[in-house]
Amino acid sequence: MNRIQNLVEAAAYVDDLDRAEHFYRDVLGLPLLGKEAGRQVFFQVGDRAVLLLFLPESTLKGDHLPPHGARGPGHFALGIPAESLDSWRTRLSNFGVPVEHEESWPAGGHSLYFRDPAGNLVELVTPGIWNLPTGW
Repeated sequence: MNRIQNLVEAAAYVDDLDRAEHFYRDVLGLPLLGKEAGRQVFFQVGDRAVLLLFLPESTLKGDHLPPHGARGPGHFALGIPAESLDSWRTRLSNFGVPVEHEESWPAGGHSLYFRDPAGNLVELVTPGIWNLPTGW
């Protein structure tokens, strides 16, 4: 059987591309891969994934690709090394980003939850949460 090997890209929907770009590039430190004014901005996540941030009304039109999209806040998790958890707490605080919740998982991972400027729930998670072969 052919098996899907990896999640390559995930999308979130935002109401202000400039604010989103600043947050994900400057606060979270993700490398910017590209952007299209009034439509989208793309960030590299690790070595294997891309985070796509869209204005919802631009993707619902279907002028570029098949219509797709969502409205309202979503959720996704970004993996971090366990030893960087404290430095991430400090970094978020220094940028004025409140941590809404912290969770220690039974399998050993730990999560920090906070919101991006559009209200999406972002989670920073350490290895061990899902017991995957990759460590996550």
